Amino acid sequence: MEAIRKYFERSVRQSEEDWAIFSSKLSPYKVQKGENLLATGQTEKYLSFIETGMLRFYSMYSLEEKTFGFAFAGSFVSAYDSFLTQKPAAYSIQALADSELWRVSYEDLQIIYRETQVGERIGRLASEALYLTKSKRELSLLYESAESRYLNLFAEQPHLLQNIPLKYIASYIGVTPQALSRIRKRIT
Repeated sequence: MEAIRKYFERSVRQSEEDWAIFSSKLSPYKVQKGENLLATGQTEKYLSFIETGMLRFYSMYSLEEKTFGFAFAGSFVSAYDSFLTQKPAAYSIQALADSELWRVSYEDLQIIYRETQVGERIGRLASEALYLTKSKRELSLLYESAESRYLNLFAEQPHLLQNIPLKYIASYIGVTPQALSRIRKRIT
């Protein structure tokens, strides 16, 4: 739980009272490698902070899985559009490694917003982090080559990338596994 407190304290100081309220609403959750944190069609009930592990966002398209995002330790993970609207998600979130999360429910987050001095700021920081990740991904797809997307992903999480199956990385950067193999040969 200290990791999530440190994450927020980089941007906002919480009183002990505010932290007590916030931390009382956090619940630990473990998801095993290969298990879905959320399946397509389920409604996202939680905003989660990843203490350890990594997850991927994917959807099915023409009977094929398409990976469109990753989330790593020290960041938030959620089907945030579903979380905000409380409507079913159009995609799934799967653990790529055994992962430990701290999560807060939609209802409890509303209580935190009402009862703490910094609650809304904490919520804003979490939503901004999720938005920036999404925006960066969209711009990358518009303006960067597949090779650049691969190199950027590798630069951000080099020690974790070796644990992600190449088929998921290929899908994420928008190429076939064979094309990824050629990219990797070119840059080594």
